[in-house]
Amino acid sequence: AVVNNIVTHVDSRWASFLSPTAHSLSHRQGSGGLKPVSLAVERTETANSAVPARSPPTRSAGAIPRGSTMGLLGRIFGGDKGPADPPALRQEIEKAMNGLAAVTAAHDGTWHLGEADWSLDQDVGNLVFTTPQGMRAVAPAQIIASYNTQDGTWLWGWDHPSVAPALAKDAKKMLAYGQKHGYAKLTTRKLQITEDEAWELTALAFLICGSNGAYRGPVGTALVFMTFGEVQLSKTT
Repeated sequence: AVVNNIVTHVDSRWASFLSPTAHSLSHRQGSGGLKPVSLAVERTETANSAVPARSPPTRSAGAIPRGSTMGLLGRIFGGDKGPADPPALRQEIEKAMNGLAAVTAAHDGTWHLGEADWSLDQDVGNLVFTTPQGMRAVAPAQIIASYNTQDGTWLWGWDHPSVAPALAKDAKKMLAYGQKHGYAKLTTRKLQITEDEAWELTALAFLICGSNGAYRGPVGTALVFMTFGEVQLSKTT
């Protein structure tokens, strides 16, 4: 399928999310989970390479369950890890995770990020949140990667067939950073990692690129990991 001149490799599970003209995601609050910080699936890469176009509303992507900020923080710091990272990289990741946990808690406490519905239009480049309290939060977005929950693979946005170039800039910064420091995790297009490690890489992007927050958007069996910039708040009613 081709969406706005971006080639995607999808199976039948993704057909209902695609349209020939739109290039956006829209989901409602639910079980996706905000970590500290959240794209799409291939045939062997089906769960990773297809960033759905305009999708029908479903429950949210990166939101924590209502009233469970502690559960969010637990997910940030808990879980299994893959092979050990180089000490310098591990130190940066720990710093990033701590920073992102604090920022996420601040967003959730200020405008209820964990309860928000969300939408992303790659053509516009904005991540839009709306909350049950009548708040609307808009921020420029970057897509860091997609994660296939079925086979545990991560596909970087810097070489992703379904990510608009304008939304892959920060992912490309991560590639350059990895090349500079010799971090294979940042320069290998597709990784076999845990979901907790996916959060860690997103947190690292948040830190290295100077983002204002991060979010995870589930779409079917895939997760879209995103960072976002300065948030503009307004009332929806």
